[in-house]
Amino acid sequence: MERFGITAQLQHVPPLDPEFFPLLRFNQAFLEGAKKPVGIAVERAGGQMAVCETFIHGTPDMADADRYYIHRLVKTLLWMKGGFRIYVSGDEGIFQSLKAAYSPGGERDFDRDFMAGVFEHPFEVLWADTLPAAKDAPLPMGGHLKGCRIGFDAGGSDRKVSAVVDGETVYSEEVVWFPKTNADPDYHYDGIVAALKSAASHMPRVDAVGVSSAGVFINNRTMRASLFLQVPKDLYDAKVKDIYLRAVKDTFGDIPVAVINDGDVSALAGAMSLGENSVLGIAMGTSEAAGYVDAQGRVTGWLNELAFVPVDVQPDAMADEWSGDIGCGVKYFSQDGVIKLAPRAGIQLDESASPAEKLKAVQALMEQGSEAAAKVYESIGVYLGHTLAFYYDLYACRHVLLLGRVMSGKGGDLILDTAKRVLAEEYPGIADKLLPSLPDERFRRVGQSMAAASLAEA
Repeated sequence: MERFGITAQLQHVPPLDPEFFPLLRFNQAFLEGAKKPVGIAVERAGGQMAVCETFIHGTPDMADADRYYIHRLVKTLLWMKGGFRIYVSGDEGIFQSLKAAYSPGGERDFDRDFMAGVFEHPFEVLWADTLPAAKDAPLPMGGHLKGCRIGFDAGGSDRKVSAVVDGETVYSEEVVWFPKTNADPDYHYDGIVAALKSAASHMPRVDAVGVSSAGVFINNRTMRASLFLQVPKDLYDAKVKDIYLRAVKDTFGDIPVAVINDGDVSALAGAMSLGENSVLGIAMGTSEAAGYVDAQGRVTGWLNELAFVPVDVQPDAMADEWSGDIGCGVKYFSQDGVIKLAPRAGIQLDESASPAEKLKAVQALMEQGSEAAAKVYESIGVYLGHTLAFYYDLYACRHVLLLGRVMSGKGGDLILDTAKRVLAEEYPGIADKLLPSLPDERFRRVGQSMAAASLAEA
């Protein structure tokens, strides 16, 4: 593999994507000859700061490689942890390059605009002679089982709610709804309240409510969420950002409430099931969703939007339609990854079918023993093995729970087995420290909504 004069040798390449160049291997090879110090800090809410001290080559012939390495590093930090302000030290050229990329109309304009909206702050790239100190504010969350609790899981096609009394689920329901196609925020509010009241009717009182939902949440406020895709911005600001807080208060008064990303709730449910912390949960479905519980069992408040974290260095990698960037996780660890690879294996998919139906078609072939389908899942397994080593570099997690439709059936088993083999043979120093697995039956019983019920301390 070669890019910008940086080369790396791989033992394992995806059979259907032989040009795949894992970002971690690029970074490792790049740093071997890099000697000039450069510092990057990314600031997010509450003065929290992600800080990375690294190196570039700082020579004219390696200028392109330097820029690429730093730009991918910054994007990784932004989508892993979130932020609205970038501090740069050590190299004026790198500073100017980042400032241009994250300016209106620049190469990373999508990222700039997204982060500015999430954090409700203009996005900035600033020079710093000395970087600010790193700061995190993780919160103990989850595992609170005493009392009468409600767990609400807001999905794109159904909403789930559980009534939990002293750790036992006494009632649960799933209701079909259509949040992504409805522009009226009162539709969403009424649906949330109906679910809360339904669960409450099966308990003598309600002590706390926990909410699990796809999206970005800061201080229990809904900063970005695909469920409200059709809601106009003015109504979003007025009625959506505080929708869960308002629904709980209007229904039960001032009781404890916690609203967090569904990926973090999945990781928390996994930690509860395993009886251990340091868990990264990765759900491969419509997109790549992730959540993380640290070694102390805390939720970090990081974005963990791994769908938009780069994983592949090859210049002709598939672009994500939403962000416009290439080589990011969403095109490797979702149904899009399966759909991308299927034609390369000679599998003809019905172009009129939905993405979910296309995935089911490949899964059916896999269950029937198709060698072509096996090549698809083997390729994703190679992607995953290399990328898990990268995620370990970012999170230093002990456990990785692999969830979602892509990981179901024989295909999921092959992905996991292949990823483990790649880890063992390409990254032997990591393989015994990182334990990827599929969820067991106990995890499935805990469930998203029950884990959500345990979020808030009553």
